[in-house]
Amino acid sequence: MKLFRYITSICLLLLSFFMIVPSITADAPKVYKIPVYKEVEKGLYAFLKRSINDAEEAGADAIIFEINTPGGFVDSAEDIVNLLDSTSIRKIAYINSQALSAGAYLALHTDEIYMSPNGTMGAAAVIDGSGNAADVKARSAWKAKMINAANRTGKKPIYAQAMADESVDLPEFNAPKGELLTLTSADALKVKYSNGTVSSMEELLEVTKLADAQIIETEQTITETIARFITHPIIVPILLSIASLGLIVELYSPGFGVAGTMGLVSLTLFFFGHLVAGLAGYETIIIFVIGVILLIAEFFLPGGISGILGAAAIITSIILAGGNIVQMSISVLIALTVAIVGMVIIMKFFGKQLKVLNKVILSDATTTEQGYVSNVNRLELIGKVAVTMTPLRPAGTIRIGDERIDAVSDGSFVEKNKQVVIIKVEGSRIVVREISEGEEIE
Repeated sequence: MKLFRYITSICLLLLSFFMIVPSITADAPKVYKIPVYKEVEKGLYAFLKRSINDAEEAGADAIIFEINTPGGFVDSAEDIVNLLDSTSIRKIAYINSQALSAGAYLALHTDEIYMSPNGTMGAAAVIDGSGNAADVKARSAWKAKMINAANRTGKKPIYAQAMADESVDLPEFNAPKGELLTLTSADALKVKYSNGTVSSMEELLEVTKLADAQIIETEQTITETIARFITHPIIVPILLSIASLGLIVELYSPGFGVAGTMGLVSLTLFFFGHLVAGLAGYETIIIFVIGVILLIAEFFLPGGISGILGAAAIITSIILAGGNIVQMSISVLIALTVAIVGMVIIMKFFGKQLKVLNKVILSDATTTEQGYVSNVNRLELIGKVAVTMTPLRPAGTIRIGDERIDAVSDGSFVEKNKQVVIIKVEGSRIVVREISEGEEIE
């Protein structure tokens, strides 16, 4: 009886333990740690969108964005900021070790900013695709965005403005007029752009009262890493140029070889990367396939309309897949230029002709070299002497022996009953020249 009571007590204790443990775990706050590394571009947007969605679905209490970026592209930064602003989860930026340009803009859209001892933040000038300063309109718009980002959390906007506008004079922070402001961790703490300086993630969790939190670290998948590389604005025109040049070379080659394979692989990578990054939908693939079908149909339909529509559909699908129409239009223009230059080189210097058109273009010709003649060439008449039966004005009739032959003079008028010599035979055209007095014909 005592043994039974003893076993029952142990079972009840174990049951109580297993009931308490889940409740303890459930009460622990969930914190998602999301890395924001390398350049700010479309691929990063797709990764952050997936990570923030995961945090929202898991009911996370906070998200820590570990930022280490030299900056990136304004349009991508704006898309990411919209993601940050759309979530109600507590957002903490941990700058380790730099948040420059677009990175500073992202950090200012979090609720709290902490920096590592060697962290820096600022230098947010806008540049164009060539690396030069953007125009006045773009700089003004970007400066306004930086000021608004500072105002949203009650920070003094002058420092955000100085990060984007070199006309602001802040010599005490090593940013005199003519230079952009970049705050160190100490400077950022001094002007209240940072909530504190921490040397590790553990220390950050301590000061944010999240030391007992359940930390969930998100990482990029292999496909997301590939997508970030493929969708980079520098890689996109390279991929499209390889695709266009490879397919152009293939058109001038018999069969299907390495060049065509490279072209198809490049196009596949382009659409794969933009699909994974969430920039392209399946509708762009459908438009591309329709374009290819129309191009193939051009070989069998007259008029050229099918080919024009097919090329337009392919170009449209590529531009729509990129998200940024202006940026993608420039990439397509670069690819088309490469293709045209490649075509000129192949035709001009290598003398190649389009092999793909051999089956749809009639290339046979009834040339003399292939044994075709419209009339019998009487080459044996060359050098023979004849007598004009009619005046040659310049056409007329001559006689060789008993044979009458139609002939033309070499340009001069020849009277009747004059001796002429046959100097050229071109099919049915026989050319003669009058024999001058005293001239001997061998």
